[in-house]
Amino acid sequence: MKDVVTVGVDGTPEASAAALWAAREAELRGARLRLLHAWVLLAPEPAAGPAREADQNYWAHRIVRDAHEAVRARHPDLPVDEALVSEDPLAALEDAAGRSDLLVLGTRDLGAMARYVLGEVGLKVVAHTDTPTVLVRAGQDAGGQAPDAPVMVGLSLHEPCEALLAFAFESAALRGVTLRAVHGRHLPSYAYNRGGGVEPVAAEGAARDARQELEAALGPWREKFPDVPVDARVEMQSPAPALLRHAAGVALLAVGRRHKLRFPAPRIGHIVQAAVHHAPCPVAVVPHE
Repeated sequence: MKDVVTVGVDGTPEASAAALWAAREAELRGARLRLLHAWVLLAPEPAAGPAREADQNYWAHRIVRDAHEAVRARHPDLPVDEALVSEDPLAALEDAAGRSDLLVLGTRDLGAMARYVLGEVGLKVVAHTDTPTVLVRAGQDAGGQAPDAPVMVGLSLHEPCEALLAFAFESAALRGVTLRAVHGRHLPSYAYNRGGGVEPVAAEGAARDARQELEAALGPWREKFPDVPVDARVEMQSPAPALLRHAAGVALLAVGRRHKLRFPAPRIGHIVQAAVHHAPCPVAVVPHE
């Protein structure tokens, strides 16, 4: 454990929300909060503090200072570090992620085409880092969130998901709330008749199998976290819509991303894309095998 939560700040409403969300998370974890602002054109810091007029990095300092003041207003006892890095934001965030337990970034809702385009630094970081990364939109700083709002995790069950389940159960335990575990899968071909309709008996059998598989995956973690209530749900439909259907009112949605894929460049997958851009809550992307 590094006991550090790092958040990228750039003065935008999304980054401001991310800083406040990260501050609460750091407080829950008993960790330090690191406010990071990276810009490749930052001037070297002088040995002595310059006058405001001569400070070539005035706006960078202002961005970090404003974020720090907003955090201090809500979390006066939280230890906070400030970091200005003269580096490309993507490289700086990837490096910071490797030295943190959690990375938190602000993200915009880019609309329908966002699911096909990796246009944001945040999504590029998610695709490269091995550290869990939370993406927060403006207005999602948890200030008006219900104290008993559940944590939710989306599970595929077709691959190992120990890191994802560990993160989800730990997040629910920290908050003292229910963990909502959702699994979505398509009906198998044998559940359809020749006319294209669904055979009720076959469909129910497939759903029963899915529920049993979900319970088998959750069983060991229920034992490790006996104080975390678990609400297990199965939807016989495409996974992305299944997750979004159950995401209303949750504190955090955790989804997994395989970090060793057979592609020339890292990808985050359509389910992560859908969650990041359409879920009404912060989304944690957890790399796993």
